[in-house]
Amino acid sequence: MTAIADQTGTAVAAALRTIDANIAEFGDSYPDDTTENGRYRPRPGGNVGWTTSFWPGMLWLAHDLTGEEIYREAAVAHVRSFVHRMDEGIDLDTHDLGFLYTLSCVNAWRREGDPEAKRAALAAADHLLTRVLPSAGIIQAWGALADPRQRGRTIVDSLMNTPLLFWASRTTGDPRYAAAARRHTAQLRDHILRPDDTTYHTFYWDPVTGEPLRGETEQGSADDSCWARGQAWGIYGFTLNHRYTGDPTLLDAAVRCADYFLAHLPEDQIAHWDLIFARSPGSAEERDSSAAAIAVNGLLELAAAAPAREDAYRSAAYRILQSLQDGYATGGKPDSNALLLHGVYDKPKGVGVDEGTLWGDYFYLEALARVTRPGWTHPW
Repeated sequence: MTAIADQTGTAVAAALRTIDANIAEFGDSYPDDTTENGRYRPRPGGNVGWTTSFWPGMLWLAHDLTGEEIYREAAVAHVRSFVHRMDEGIDLDTHDLGFLYTLSCVNAWRREGDPEAKRAALAAADHLLTRVLPSAGIIQAWGALADPRQRGRTIVDSLMNTPLLFWASRTTGDPRYAAAARRHTAQLRDHILRPDDTTYHTFYWDPVTGEPLRGETEQGSADDSCWARGQAWGIYGFTLNHRYTGDPTLLDAAVRCADYFLAHLPEDQIAHWDLIFARSPGSAEERDSSAAAIAVNGLLELAAAAPAREDAYRSAAYRILQSLQDGYATGGKPDSNALLLHGVYDKPKGVGVDEGTLWGDYFYLEALARVTRPGWTHPW
C-alpha cells in the first residue's frame, strides 16, 4: 500500500493542476462528455446529459485530497444548477439521476447540510421511482416511459444509480426506495449477468407481463460480446449493492464480474473497449481507460468485502492504476485538459473514440483518493 500511495502522490499533483485550470476555464459551465482531440469543450446546453455531475464530483474529491477551500466553493456553486434542473424538469428522463444527484447534491447535503441539495436529491429519488416498471421491477434506463423502443429496458450502468435510492430510504425512513433498488438489482443479477460471467449491456422485459425477453448491446461489439465498461460497472455496482443489502448473491455476482474482467486484459492491464478483443493478442482495437478506472475502484471496494480474495483484487487494482498513471494519464500537461486519455464512449457510433471521458477522469481521481487517503469515505 505504501509504495503505490507514494507513487500516486505525483499523479495527484498533476491531476490537481488540470482541475485548477478547468475551474478557471469552465466556471459555472460543464465540460462535454468527452474530449475532442484531447481537450474538453464547454457542454452545449449547459447542465444536460448524464455526465455533468462528474465535474462537481471531481471538485469534491480535490477538496478531500487537499482541504483547500477553492475546491469546496467550486463544488458548492454547482448545487444551484442541479436544483434548477430538477425544479424545471430539465432532461430527467433517465435512470442516471443516480449519478447526477449523488455526486452533486447528496455530496453537498452530507458535507454542508445544504437543505436545497437534500430536497433536490430526494426529488431525484422520487423521479427514479416513477421509472420503475411494476411488472418486472426494473428501472427503465432511457427515454420517455411510453417510448416503445425503451419500454422495459434497463442497462448494467444502473447498478451505480441505486445508491441514491438507498440513501433516500436512510434519509427519510421510507422503505420504498430501498425496496425498488433491491428488486431492480436482483433482476440484473439474474438476467444481465450471463452464465459465463459476462454481462449484457442492456436487457429487455415485457412491459405488461414482466417476462425477461432478451439482451442487447448499444456500445459493445455485439449483443453476445462483453462491453468492457459494462463489466466494470458490474464489479463496482454489484459490490456497492451488496454493501447496502448484505445479499451474498450480489457479492458473488461482483466476484464473477471481476474474475472475468481480470482474465481478459491485455499485457498492460488496460481493457480494450470490448473484452472480446482479448482473444486476439496484439489487437489494435482501442483501449478504454475509463473502464479501467471504474474497475480499480470496484476491485478495491470488492477487496474489502471479500477477505479471501482481498490480496488478489487489491494487487490487480494497483497494477491497473499504475498502468493508467504510466501510459494514460496526461500528467497535468497543458496540451490536454483531461486527466486520462485513450478512453472510448461509444465505438459502434464513432463517439468519443480514443479520447478523454468525464467519467473516466472522475473515477481515476476517486481511485487516487482511495489509495492516498487511508480511511477516505467514498460518496456512493
